[in-house]
Amino acid sequence: MQPQLYRNIGSSPICFLSICFFLGGHNLLILARDLGQYIQLGTTIDDAIGEAYDKTAKWLGLDISRSGGPAIEELAREGDAESVKFSVPMKQHKDCNFSYAGLKTQVRLAIESKNINAEIPISSANSQDRISRAEIAASFQRVAVLHLEERCQRAIEWAVEIEPSIKYLVVSGGVASNQYVRARLNQVVKQNGLQLVCPPPSLCTDNGVMIAWTGIEHFRVGRFDPPPPADELEDTLLDLRPRWPLGEELARGRSEARSMRTARIHPSLTSIIQASRQPHI
Repeated sequence: MQPQLYRNIGSSPICFLSICFFLGGHNLLILARDLGQYIQLGTTIDDAIGEAYDKTAKWLGLDISRSGGPAIEELAREGDAESVKFSVPMKQHKDCNFSYAGLKTQVRLAIESKNINAEIPISSANSQDRISRAEIAASFQRVAVLHLEERCQRAIEWAVEIEPSIKYLVVSGGVASNQYVRARLNQVVKQNGLQLVCPPPSLCTDNGVMIAWTGIEHFRVGRFDPPPPADELEDTLLDLRPRWPLGEELARGRSEARSMRTARIHPSLTSIIQASRQPHI
């Protein structure tokens, strides 16, 4: 994810002091202050929006070879987004975290109530069945994106208190290719005087490229370890982490957020690099 925070997008250089919004298998809202200096404004509590889109598309019998986002968006154009009453997740929680597990359950129950058979592809559905599927798709998409909008709006408010000179909201990930999502988030950033930036999907899908890119960025500023001696055993150098830590987490709760206090949940990337350079006693 890190290279998406600060490289050139098209012909316009994107500087630091950006809010970065990752939409895919995991949702994150990050304030990027500098290379390796990030503040986590919000994260995923259970299921991310990408998972919700993919599961909903699968349950509706859609072609998910391109992922659920484009499939849901296409079918949703045929449906009434107000026809099925889904609840917006976490309305009572005034933070920037995400939860789509409950919305997934609501969608599954709605599909079951309309006797929709996912084994019958949308291309073979009769007219009434197609209408039912389109209504669920449109209603799901509206509520799913409302959750994004609410969290994004609050994240902008929190971030501006910390760094008033923020200019960009960078949105990346598979779901970011959904034009409905982009349009709704663009309305949020415009209302706050920011600019929406969406990297091309080719820069957001290949993990190998992104990892290499991150390494290059750190190498350019001298953040790297020298290669090990030829006679040193490789297994003494391994430092396995299932998740790479990304900055600090903003303290939970409105009062803590307003006072802009931060709570360390794991070391920042910079501190990890610095610690790795310390001689072992």
